[in-house]
Amino acid sequence: MGSNGDAVKEVEPSPGKASLWEDFVDIFYAPSSVFARRSDGKFGLPLLLLIVVGVVLFFLTKNAMQPIMDAEFARQSAAAMRKNPGLDAERMAAGRGFFETLQPVFFAVILTISVFGTGLVLWLVGKLFDAKESVAAAIMVATYSEVPRLVQILVNAAQALFMSPEKLNAINSVGLNLARFMDPDRAWPALIPVPSRVDLFTIWVTVLLAIGIHVVGKIPKQQAAIVAAITWAVRALPPVLGALRAA
Repeated sequence: MGSNGDAVKEVEPSPGKASLWEDFVDIFYAPSSVFARRSDGKFGLPLLLLIVVGVVLFFLTKNAMQPIMDAEFARQSAAAMRKNPGLDAERMAAGRGFFETLQPVFFAVILTISVFGTGLVLWLVGKLFDAKESVAAAIMVATYSEVPRLVQILVNAAQALFMSPEKLNAINSVGLNLARFMDPDRAWPALIPVPSRVDLFTIWVTVLLAIGIHVVGKIPKQQAAIVAAITWAVRALPPVLGALRAA
């Protein structure tokens, strides 16, 4: 076996047995071990746990994040009424009531789509570098890589509790990213998505993707880092295109 294969073999951890809760703890300090013992690609239960815990945290932090939600709704409503003068405040309020009722469902659906989208992109890009992982294994990697987002929910809410309400004018106002320093009411919308992805937690997720594709896909670390970086870039395209259509 060549030097690259030897390098991968040397760092490949030995799979072990652990509970799902242990996986969710170990992913913070021993991610290679988690990916090694879950390399069979069974992502159903981890994804379900991720969604359930995420929805619970969403409920617990909803009041703290309410000023941000109010500001985002006001901005989007104003933009919608500018594009469609037929819309009025009453109809927008009714739409908001419907959205708020189904917020947990939307949260779960968006998180699920995000995990599957990231997993599929990771798998496709990995194939360019001869990664050996299956589609299911790539989705498993994406699932566990999203676990730090649970911490992000708490960090965002903690900031919102201690910040002045007038500063909570966008979701990025509590983001640990470059878009935090951009005025959402003045900046061109299409310029915001990329800086918002230069984010501490998004980078953390991307590093976990690299570790996962390295362990499960059995490719060298440098190639795994490139795969994760390309995945980061591809995942930035939908919000950029969405912002361009809305502009």
